[in-house]
Amino acid sequence: MAEKYWVPAIERTNLVINLIAKEPGKHKLIDLSKALNINKSTMFSLLNTLEVLGWVVKGNGDTYKLGPTLGSYSAAYFRQFNILQSFYLEAAKSVDKIHETIQLGILQGTNVVYLAKEESKSRVRLVTDPGMQFPAHASAIGKIQLIQYDYDELNNLYPDDHLFQLTPRTLKNVEELWKELESAKKTGYICEEQEGTDEFYCVAAPIYNHENELIAGVSFAMLEHSWKEKKERAIAEIIDLGRRLSIQSGCVDYN
Repeated sequence: MAEKYWVPAIERTNLVINLIAKEPGKHKLIDLSKALNINKSTMFSLLNTLEVLGWVVKGNGDTYKLGPTLGSYSAAYFRQFNILQSFYLEAAKSVDKIHETIQLGILQGTNVVYLAKEESKSRVRLVTDPGMQFPAHASAIGKIQLIQYDYDELNNLYPDDHLFQLTPRTLKNVEELWKELESAKKTGYICEEQEGTDEFYCVAAPIYNHENELIAGVSFAMLEHSWKEKKERAIAEIIDLGRRLSIQSGCVDYN
């Protein structure tokens, strides 16, 4: 943004709000003044105005926390948030970088339900259109959402242990699935190589909301020759797409 359109007072206010949000109930006026290099008289005026407006409240020991006005703004934001709109906007950027199709899906029981798809200009077309369901254990976009479960919950989800085979490479049992999920919890992504459909390779990342709940997944899908060439770049990009969508969903602790 051009400097002539910048409003320093709003920038200072943003700095104050951000610091209080990160460390609520910790800072007094003098602490905020020193930390942000804003003189005490200016800081006093800022805090007084914010307090009157309900953006901050002064608690025990004259330290500051976020106020109810910001809470109402937050609620309004999440009412207006539309994951499909955000997906189409952000996924298009990722497709432009990798030139492969991206899908968005949610977990329902042991299936993933596809919500949206941003296609590349490749002639390759996926058969998993929005509205379709697919076994979660045989798809990257499904498996990445299974990381929300612990071992006992996963066994309850698949009480028969045996996993339905879609191809010779589909995971066979819960133990195999659990090993992959443990790794994915650490790395933030999961791959699937011809487990759901012959010749197709996928990589997926999770999307979290403002309560740090896993709410959906996104995945790249491509053929083997593209996978060999683009795998590492696709992994990095799908992780970043998951991060961007999580931030827009209100997640503040996305790793």
